[in-house]
Order: sequence, then C-alpha cells, then structure tokens
Amino acid sequence: MVLKTLGAPQRRLLKGRKPAAVEPGDIEPEPVPTARATLVTASSPFGTTDEADAWLDGLRRDEDALVTAVDDGVRDLNRVLRAHRVAALDPYAREVSAGAALVIRVGYGSGDEVAEGRFAAAYELPRAVAGEVTRGRERRRAALQPQERLAAILGGRDRVLAGEELLLRARADIEAGDLRSAALQTRVALEALIAELGREARDVNELHDRRADVTSALAMPASAAR
Repeated sequence: MVLKTLGAPQRRLLKGRKPAAVEPGDIEPEPVPTARATLVTASSPFGTTDEADAWLDGLRRDEDALVTAVDDGVRDLNRVLRAHRVAALDPYAREVSAGAALVIRVGYGSGDEVAEGRFAAAYELPRAVAGEVTRGRERRRAALQPQERLAAILGGRDRVLAGEELLLRARADIEAGDLRSAALQTRVALEALIAELGREARDVNELHDRRADVTSALAMPASAAR
C-alpha cells in the first residue's frame, strides 16, 4: 500500500497572532489536497507484457471480478486507516468507500511506476462500476436514516440512541472483515439499546435474545470468528 498526498497547499508563516481582516470580495475557496492510495498486489509478477495485457483485459470484461477487486482494495485500505486511527489515537480518522473516490484506476506497471501511481497500461473505472461496490451499503444506510427520521431528529421530535451509533460502527467492522470486533461492538450496542429503550417502557425481549446470540458468537475462537 503506497499512500501519497497530492496538491497540498503551501504552508505560510502566520503574521502575528490576531485574525486578519478579509474583504468580502477577496474570499476565494482554499485549495483542497487529495490523497492517492495505490494497492500493489503481492502476486507473482507477469512473465510478459502479453500476460499482463490479458489479465487487464479479462478484468475489464468481467464486471463482477472488477467490483470484487475494487472492494478488496478498499477493504485493505480501510484496514490501514483503522490501524492508523488506533496508533495515532485519532478518533476522527475514518474509513473510505469506493463511491467516495474521485477516480479509480486498475492497471499494471513496474515497481517504480506503480509506487508513484503511474502505469504501463491502465484504465479508469466508470463511476457506475465504482458505485456498485457501495450501492448495497447506501441502501442499508438509507433504511437506517431515512429523510423523515433525519427531519424528526433535527426538529427535536426524535433522538439518536447511543446504541444506534454503536451498531453503525459494528457494521463498519463487518465490512472491514473484522467480525470479532463487530461482535464486541454489537454486544455493547445491544446493552445500550436495552438500557435506553427499557427506560421508555418498550418491549426489549428480542434485544435480549440477540444479545445472547452475540455472546455465543464471542465464545468462539478468534480464528473462527474471523
């Protein structure tokens, strides 16, 4: 995995410690840096250029394989980001999705080329293909937070439960392939929901049943849970 920041604005020395006045007509958008992540597979190198071209052409023709390759790459990238979040103690470092990428390219090249985000041959994925990886997830998110619910929350007619936030984090763990962390997160989420909904005199029997299922899953060896 090779990560690089592109287009970072030049840092300037601050003049003094007081905010400077800005004329309304002089306000321009700040340049935004972008990040490039290049995943170099650890498989055996191609013997010839013809072999590499055949692989790339086959991937281009097989949309299912292409979506799987992109999904695998995003999962690997998110594994790095999750590790960085823990190592840096930065709770705001977040995972990414294929649908949020500005561009996705698939190709091959020499070690020096791909390390710099360049290729001997490559093609750029259409937005429709890149979005296919996250389309199912977006439908799930829409089910969790429809516009009506969002309006009710913002209007003070409803509230976000702590258990709901924890369940969303558990879903991120599942999508990252970390099932044991997902089970741990889910158990905490269910405990929170039982406490929150119980105070509202709601029936939480099903949540108790789900908690027992999760507890059983956590009793499995770590290798089996993954």
